[in-house]
Amino acid sequence: MKFSIKLGLHVKPNNPGEEIAEEAAIRLRVSWSGYRADIRSGYAIAPSKWDAYNEVVKPNTKNKAGLQAGEINRQISKLCTIVEEVLTRFELDNKRAPDAKEFKQAFDITAGRVVLPAEETDFYQTFDVFTETEGYDKSWTSATFTKFSSLRAHLKAWRSSLSLSSFSKEDFADFVQKQLIKKEKLLNPTIDKNIGFLRWFLRWAAANGYYKGLAHQQYRPRLPGLDCKEVVYLEWEELQTFLNFQFSGDNPSFAPVRDVFCFCCFTGLRYSDVAKLRRTDLHLTAKPPYFDVVTKKTNDRLQIELNKYSLAILNKYKGVKFPLGLALPIVANATMNEHLHDAAKEAGIDEPVTIVQFSGHTRIENVVPKYAVLTTHAGRRTFIVNGLRLGIPAPVIMKWTGHSDYKAMKPYIKIVDAAKIENMAKFDTYNPEKPEE
Repeated sequence: MKFSIKLGLHVKPNNPGEEIAEEAAIRLRVSWSGYRADIRSGYAIAPSKWDAYNEVVKPNTKNKAGLQAGEINRQISKLCTIVEEVLTRFELDNKRAPDAKEFKQAFDITAGRVVLPAEETDFYQTFDVFTETEGYDKSWTSATFTKFSSLRAHLKAWRSSLSLSSFSKEDFADFVQKQLIKKEKLLNPTIDKNIGFLRWFLRWAAANGYYKGLAHQQYRPRLPGLDCKEVVYLEWEELQTFLNFQFSGDNPSFAPVRDVFCFCCFTGLRYSDVAKLRRTDLHLTAKPPYFDVVTKKTNDRLQIELNKYSLAILNKYKGVKFPLGLALPIVANATMNEHLHDAAKEAGIDEPVTIVQFSGHTRIENVVPKYAVLTTHAGRRTFIVNGLRLGIPAPVIMKWTGHSDYKAMKPYIKIVDAAKIENMAKFDTYNPEKPEE
């Protein structure tokens, strides 16, 4: 949704004989989708201290209340952020733009100008206050807003009208069983995330006086299979085969997709980060060469050194000009995954992989060729597993990948530990008197 915010002074015309006001209120005029609303900022300033061109209070000034320009400008900037979040939140939840009345009501609640008592608020009103307030306070990404919007849609499909004050452990369990498991047939990792999100909301509601129940403390289901997810990655030999495979030429997109994927295998980048890697991020003349990246998911600044494989891939496209100065031939993630399946199939990456999943207590098991479940994120997994197998310490790998704790590394370490056990068993079968074939 496109919108604009214009900041200005609300100067009232003076009646005859009335004194000219020394200060004027600062107003936000918001325009979107054919609607317009004026929002009071709660601050006033003398017109001589207002920079109309830049729409800010002039530096090194203050108003009659003693508030400095910097503080007023910061608070108004926060109000502008709330405007954006209210419009985004409303559109996600209702698939349309709010009218002026709906916008102002949502803005006042989010800005804390109206606090609805718990007895006057139903479940979904409070849920909206939560997402808008927490979204602002915690600087949620659009992905987090989308996840809570999805949870709200699941709840609405379960019960269109819901009382927060009477929401119980039994209600929580009924929602999970009937909606998430039986109707939506979601897999347990996704169900577990939705349970965590709903518990987060109820904790917040309890802490802020909206909810006096204990469902968030009492409902603790045991979902099987949360740790059985198969970590799909390429073994070193598979990676080398894929990297050097000569495609038939029937589909010219296979080689570029393979190159971008392999670049992730040798650097540990997520798709979201390789997709925005520019030539200006590269430091190829440094010793050793490296690149800088601020990760999209966590906003971490990482410095990743280039090995001979990743450097060769970059050099392959050195003279090619891509849009926005990108360093590699990037396509949309969904498109890349489709081509990646087909390219890996042609290259013979077809080792059987057993995928075990659970929806509730229902076990779902499938055996598929590896190329069918290969995605861009498998490149990051390939980097971690092969790095550990090469003997690179986990803390060093975490510096490259941006992992902040060992929890996310445990599945990869288990794979490497299993490989160590297999190799140790070779001592048991070794016969020095029998010549090797």
